[in-house]
Amino acid sequence: MKELITVNKDICHGQPCFSGTRIMIYLVLELLEAGVSMEDIVSKYYPQITEEHIKAAIGFSGGLIKDQKFIPFEGVK
Repeated sequence: MKELITVNKDICHGQPCFSGTRIMIYLVLELLEAGVSMEDIVSKYYPQITEEHIKAAIGFSGGLIKDQKFIPFEGVK
């Protein structure tokens, strides 16, 4: 994953980006959330990245919440 994603305080204000680009991973994750397929993201939106980059972004974001402690929302059990 380190070859595909970088975090550098001097690039995109320290937001995680795909290596060698200024494409922030949250942009791709938002496209996935909106229902855009990986194939379309790579071919229509960001041809600089591959599906492997997208899979790395999913893994990266999952890793961020994996070991976090959360407080339930009020009223949610």
